[in-house]
Amino acid sequence: MKRVIIIGMALTAFTGCHPNKYEYDASGTFEATEIIVSSEATGRLEWFDIQKGDLVSAGQQVGLIDTVQLHPNRLQLQANLQAVGSRTLNISQQIAATEQQIATQEREKQRMERLIAADAANTKQLDDIHANIAVLQKQLAAQRESVQSSNSSISGELEGVQAQLAAVDDRIRRSLITAPIDGTVLLKYIEAGEYTTTGMPLFKIADVGHMTLRAYITNGQLSQLKLGQQVAVFTDLGDRQSRRYTGTVTWISDEAEFTPKTIQTKDERANLVYAVKIAVPNDGYIKIGMYGDINFNFQ
Repeated sequence: MKRVIIIGMALTAFTGCHPNKYEYDASGTFEATEIIVSSEATGRLEWFDIQKGDLVSAGQQVGLIDTVQLHPNRLQLQANLQAVGSRTLNISQQIAATEQQIATQEREKQRMERLIAADAANTKQLDDIHANIAVLQKQLAAQRESVQSSNSSISGELEGVQAQLAAVDDRIRRSLITAPIDGTVLLKYIEAGEYTTTGMPLFKIADVGHMTLRAYITNGQLSQLKLGQQVAVFTDLGDRQSRRYTGTVTWISDEAEFTPKTIQTKDERANLVYAVKIAVPNDGYIKIGMYGDINFNFQ
């Protein structure tokens, strides 16, 4: 009987001392990639169709700044572009007459060469034809150079007008307010109808679909983590219940720092720790600023 009691007490002691595999190795708070979208143009906000909490997609247009003054400028530049382009000379048309004269003289030269071969004409006539052809070829070269020079000047004007048109198009594009990433609108700083200037914040957006848990580990824990390692992440549900996620280590600081002031005790705040970031896919339950716990070797 005594032996049974002693064995039972030993087993109880062994069970009580066994480490709990669900014990957390580190804790931290969840963050998300936040972007403050600012105005790229100056003018009245014609419409701004977002509200706090809205889900938006990257590239989605959510607002428009007044572009009334820009469209008349664009139409004028398009008209200028067409007018300048119409002045471009067609080289073939400009030199067609001279080329025809040269072709006529070439045929006349061949005819004269046949007559001379038959002793029906003298070489003086052939020499005159050669001289005419030489003059016409010089005229043709001069015409080509003149037309090309004129077209080069017109081409420069066209490039100038096209640059102005591109600048106006860019200003119109910057008047369109779009979401830079897929995410959730966190804050809205301005309403439709208000006047905005370049650089003024319009709204804040965050990619809450992919959260990052920023935690701190001790020097002794550094050897337990590596980049790309998967760890278990837990969020508190209350009543000692938690929700588990699988996270991936994406960053480990190479410099030690004092534990942040959010840690409760002075002794813990005096310790040197290393910051780590754990990427966690969000199912909608994780919120920015929420606390999370990490277990390195959870099975």
